[in-house]
Order: sequence, then structure tokens, then C-alpha cells
Amino acid sequence: MITNTALIERLLRYVKIDTQSDDEAASQPSTQKQNDLARLLYKELCGMGVPAHYDTQHCYVYAKLPGQEPAIGFVAHMDTSPACSGRDVRPRIVENYQGQNIVLSEQPATAPVVMRTSDFPELLSHIGEDLIVTDGTTLLGSDDKSGVAEIMNLFEYYTSHPEIPHRTICAAFTPDEEVGRGTENFDPEAFGAKQAYTVDGGKLGEIEYECFNAASAKVEITGRGVHPGDAKNTMINASLVGMEFNALLPASDRPEHTEGYEGFYHLIGMEGDVSRAVLKYIVRDHDSGSFAARKELLLRSAAFLNDKYRALAGGDVLRITIKDQYYNMAIPMKDHMELVTGVQKTMQQMGITPIVQPIRGGTDGAALTYLGIPCPNLCTGGYNFHGLYEYASVQEIEKCAELLILLAAV
Repeated sequence: MITNTALIERLLRYVKIDTQSDDEAASQPSTQKQNDLARLLYKELCGMGVPAHYDTQHCYVYAKLPGQEPAIGFVAHMDTSPACSGRDVRPRIVENYQGQNIVLSEQPATAPVVMRTSDFPELLSHIGEDLIVTDGTTLLGSDDKSGVAEIMNLFEYYTSHPEIPHRTICAAFTPDEEVGRGTENFDPEAFGAKQAYTVDGGKLGEIEYECFNAASAKVEITGRGVHPGDAKNTMINASLVGMEFNALLPASDRPEHTEGYEGFYHLIGMEGDVSRAVLKYIVRDHDSGSFAARKELLLRSAAFLNDKYRALAGGDVLRITIKDQYYNMAIPMKDHMELVTGVQKTMQQMGITPIVQPIRGGTDGAALTYLGIPCPNLCTGGYNFHGLYEYASVQEIEKCAELLILLAAV
């Protein structure tokens, strides 16, 4: 196998490239800087002698290493979440972690950023491992650059060992997965595989073939700003109307109060003043009926407040836009469960305990499964995605990389 140093150096090189996507952009890629990583991957693939194609218009990179059929595919996304800055990422490695709280940042002008075991008890399962962390000012980008690095490691392994037989290996590196648009211009023909895995999960051993049904919701509120001294029966405070709207959604149905198959409404951003306010949500549920009911509640809440303020405003004050993003892939995956059981057997042979569970999120694999390419999700060795406390285990990354090599073996 490629040395640990080479694999981890590859990951550290990738996370330093800012590839944050933008959920407000209409273009694809949503940010041109995602091409910086795409160009690098294409160059590295060509340097290995792997046939590759770079879709410069939409920022996809495809690769195909010929071998025995049937082909096996792997998919990872290049972008990082808009929820936290991905600019000037400064990763470092905490060697031989021993269960202590990890001080990520200790700036004199700000409060220390500390990853405490009381807040993140999963840390205690990594005693003796080497952990890649941030400097407390950005996310790490292990989601999904660990997956990208592990797939690139797979190509490097088999091109470095041409004597070892393998299946035809197809890969796709996608943009904009974090904003729900990773397969918007995906080319199945350029990809080449009829079945695949997204390498976009977390803890070592995770295998996921169920995911949320997902939608985004944007609430735009037009208020009426007047002097507060003359405001009686005239002012409509858009920010307060936004607070009213949010209060109509059940407080128990928020991410911080849900787990397993429980869905939620998640307020991901808000801005406004008296005259105008905007609230942005993501809506998630594994059950299609509950998913529809959640969207209906958003619409009814908007209608209720429009009715309340219509006479004063002379028209509607709220406009809501709901867009479906992806759907639970569990139903179409039921006819392709050999992809799950095959990984379970390989993990068991490696001494890894398989963890089959629903994704409390989504992957490009959900959309690909509905495109006819069944695509469950595999672990990458990363944790605490989308925030300052993101980290990854060197040893788990190594194991995940080895798993891909064995899955591609004949």
C-alpha cells in the first residue's frame, strides 16, 4: 500500500485549497475556485497515467483505469460547506492522542477555541491515534477531501503495482455537493460505472444506503419601515415577522433535538432589518410522507402570517420558495443490497466492525441512485463536519483507503 505519509500529505495538500461552494449562486460550479482542486486532480491523474477527463465548463473530473469487468465506481466531492470558512485552512496533526481536550486556537484577542471531550465524547475512541485538526478558524475540509485523497490513493496504488489484477476503476470528483447540486451536470457516460460508492461518510465502518429526503426553503419578508415615534398601526417590522414565522415551527424538530430517523427544520441563516428580512432553512426527513408534511407546514405558516398582515400591508408580506434537493435512496437500493453486503464482508475480513445506519444528511449517491447508478456511501475517517471542530483520524483514513483497494481487487 502507498505509505501513510504519502496518503496524508496528499490530504493535507488538498485541504489547503479553498473550494467552498455557494448556495446562492445559479452557475455550476457555484464558485470558480473549485476548479483549483479540479485542475490539480486532473494533472495528478494524468501524471499517474490514468485516463482522465476534466469538464472545464461544469468542474467535474472523471477517471477510468481499465481492468477486469464489471467496473466499480467511486465518487467524492471537491467542495466544502458554506457553513464555515474554508479559506486559509491550516491543518496540524495531534500525534498519539491521549484523551485530552485539544486547544485549536488561543488568540490573545479572542476566547480560546477548545475541542473538549465533554462536548465531543467520540474523541475518547481515538486514544493512541494521530488526529488531524484545524487551527480553530476554519473547517478542515475532510468532508470530502479525505474521500478525494483515498480515491486518488487507490489509483496510485494500482498504477504503482500493475502486476496486481483489479476491476476497471471509475471515479468522479464532483462540485457543489454541499449545496445539493453535485450531480446537476453529472455525465454517466463519462463516469462509466453502472454501480458505485460515494466515499463521503464519517466514522470507520459506516455503510449507508438510506438518507434524508431534502429540500431548501427561503422565506423573504417585506416590511414597512416608518419612524418609531409614528409607528402605531403602521409599521410592519420584517425581522419580527421572521421571528414569528420561525416560532410557528416546532422547536423539538431542530437538528440539536433529533437523531436516527427523526427529521428536522434547520434555520441555516437569517438577515434583515425593519424593512426586509430573509430566512433560509433546510428541511429533512427520511419518510416521504413526513417530508411532504414538513413542506406543507412551511407553506401554511407563510399563509397564516400573510393573512394576519394583509389588511395592514395591502398585500402579502411573505414569499416562500421551496426547492427539493434529493430523495431517500433506500427504496431503489433495495434491489442492489449486494453492494452493502459485499462491503460488510470486506470490512469483516479487515477486522472492521460494519456499522449500517441511515445518513443524517445526503450524498451525491442519492441522486446517482435515482439516475440508475446504485451508490451507497462509505466511511472516510472524518468527524464533526461543517465546523471549526472538524477532525480526522490518520489511522482511520489509512483503513478507509485500504478498504477501497480491496473493493477494487479481483
